[in-house]
Amino acid sequence: MGIFWVAPISAVVALLFAFIFYKNVMKADEGTEKMIEIANAVKTGAKAYLSQQYKVVAIFFIITSGFLAFLAYGLHVQSGWTPFAFLTGGFFSALSGYIGMMTATNSSARTANGARKSLNDALRIAFRAGAVMGLTVVGLGLVDISIWFSALYFGAHYSLRETTVILLSFGMGASLQALFARVGGGIFTKAADVGADLVGKVEAGIPEDDPRNPATIADNVGDNVGDVAGMGADLYESYTGSILSSAALGAAAFIANKTLAFNAVVLPMTIAGLGILASIIGVYAVKAKEDASQKNLLNALNRGIYLSSAIIIIGVFFLVKTLLPGNMGIAGSVVIGLIVGLVIGKSTEYYTSSGYKPTIFVAEQTKTGEATTILAGMSQAMISTAIPILAVVTGIVGAFAFAGGFSTPIKGLYGIGVAAVGMLSTLGITLATDAYGPVADNAGGNAEMAELPPEVRKITDALDALGNTTAATGKGFAIGSAALTALALLAAYVEEVRAGLIRAVEHGRVFADLAKLAEQKGIELIKFLHDLTIADFMRIFKVNLMNPMVISGVFIGAMMAFFFSGLTIKAVSKAAGKMVDEVRRQFKEIPGIMEGKAKPDYQACVAISTKGAQKSMVAPSLAAVLVPIFVGIIFGVAGVMGLLIGALSSGFILAIFMANAGGSWDNAKKYIEEGNLGGKGSASHKAGVVGDTVGDPLKDTSGPSLNILIKLMSMVSVVVAGLTVAFHIF
Repeated sequence: MGIFWVAPISAVVALLFAFIFYKNVMKADEGTEKMIEIANAVKTGAKAYLSQQYKVVAIFFIITSGFLAFLAYGLHVQSGWTPFAFLTGGFFSALSGYIGMMTATNSSARTANGARKSLNDALRIAFRAGAVMGLTVVGLGLVDISIWFSALYFGAHYSLRETTVILLSFGMGASLQALFARVGGGIFTKAADVGADLVGKVEAGIPEDDPRNPATIADNVGDNVGDVAGMGADLYESYTGSILSSAALGAAAFIANKTLAFNAVVLPMTIAGLGILASIIGVYAVKAKEDASQKNLLNALNRGIYLSSAIIIIGVFFLVKTLLPGNMGIAGSVVIGLIVGLVIGKSTEYYTSSGYKPTIFVAEQTKTGEATTILAGMSQAMISTAIPILAVVTGIVGAFAFAGGFSTPIKGLYGIGVAAVGMLSTLGITLATDAYGPVADNAGGNAEMAELPPEVRKITDALDALGNTTAATGKGFAIGSAALTALALLAAYVEEVRAGLIRAVEHGRVFADLAKLAEQKGIELIKFLHDLTIADFMRIFKVNLMNPMVISGVFIGAMMAFFFSGLTIKAVSKAAGKMVDEVRRQFKEIPGIMEGKAKPDYQACVAISTKGAQKSMVAPSLAAVLVPIFVGIIFGVAGVMGLLIGALSSGFILAIFMANAGGSWDNAKKYIEEGNLGGKGSASHKAGVVGDTVGDPLKDTSGPSLNILIKLMSMVSVVVAGLTVAFHIF
């Protein structure tokens, strides 16, 4: 049992290094008074938005926890710990996003000032700021899981199965908060971004982040609340979800041997702990030369990721040999997950970086206008789904096979679960490369608004363009891990169905068909339920493609990905329309803005984005929670399984398409801004800006929210499984 403590100790180390990196960032000079003033305006706007968002989310969490308490204490179909685990999951998810946002807003001016000295100084500050986010997310996630596991298993003496099933409700809280953060933050940032670009760049012909643009502060605030706070909550949810689902499957896979079952539960936690230590080493390996090209900068970041991955691969074989002797294939499953993550990352890099043919092709199409630009981006994004899908399929089959799934299916499913953990094991550094992007973007905005020399903006632009690619790569990791985690959660759902049935029977509910089967076997119903395999559950609940309940669920799940995306894109469109009107109004009614003699009303634009985000984030989030509940009540377990499969398959592909389309359009625009195809202000540039504005809500609002949707629907289904089995109609 001693090796379990690797997880909490590593988590504390992560938080310690996050604090050290934060102090290192804060020691850097913020620059001129103008730079400090701009950074403070962005920080104030970001804090005000998150404060308002958390008030709305708190109401939602209170209502949801009340519903979970009713399930636990009223209907007796859920554990009494569920409402409390749910609340802590949401709290730590929000906290990780808030810490990341505060670090990012404190880092932008310092990064811009670093760019006044050298490229490497700017990269170091921005990347260390990203590392604060990465290490905070993994540290808080593993601390919270360790505390809950210790309290339930060592303290309250629950069985491993009960402990891991209860912990899944913690994942629901993290997922729900992440969805609010991603959707709300995404609507805020893209409404401001689209409004600023369409009126500022296209109509007024002024540069990006020009202080004359009334929407420029809102745009920079949005980078922090959407791409930092939202992303932090998002990946906190992905990270904890993969660990929790794997732990639940480990308890089931090795139930015949108590020692191996315990080791299988803590293996995902110890892999995550090892990943923290590997990530810290990788952070120190990231450096760049002064004359570094885009590819050189990317290689500098990749060097840290590859070093961390190599440490994980070596360490995992030792951990599996120690914890699960005779099951070395599981180490292969973890490595496969790690490799799949790297393949998805490289594929995303290829299809979104301006250093490769696909994005250059999109840029070339701007010569013939907006329509061909959009068609080129869409077609390349559709093609780009092939490699990630094939990689995940290979990963699923490979992880299943390595873990012995073809002879013992539950072990194979455990292998898929730990493959997701492997993919996210280096999250401490992969998230650092992702979170660094918004910091670099804000640094560029700060340099432009503070009117720093062109050579400073050239450095921040290079870091920003790199950030677009690393952000797209980070989204690829999140989406890929969502696919593997959601598949593991399907199996975990069956475990929760078992627990729900047992609770219902213990509280006097009668299941005549199940009682008859137990009687035929000559054993008590409770023992009969304990002994059932996943295949038995599939047969009992008729989970097969000939069952119309399953097919109905599949269609509803597939529809949800498009319905949800439609709601979020529409919300961005409406808020962006109001932003465009406001920016046009200010240009028209406030004399002297274009000449730089009058100051725009920045706060009016911040208020428009805030109102639009708060108003529009509720409906998509409600749909994600309510649909699994109603499908379960109407169509039963079979319908829920179909729902989750439909949402996973359509949502995964749609999310990759959106992320890569947006990333490609964004970097095609930046490729032109580097002086290619006529450069800034040319007809190609204007077409590129239009493509970028179309892609913005895809890559930064709807796309990244889809991977949370997939897992949140799975988590909700797991948590209300007891309600489904006790009260379904069909």
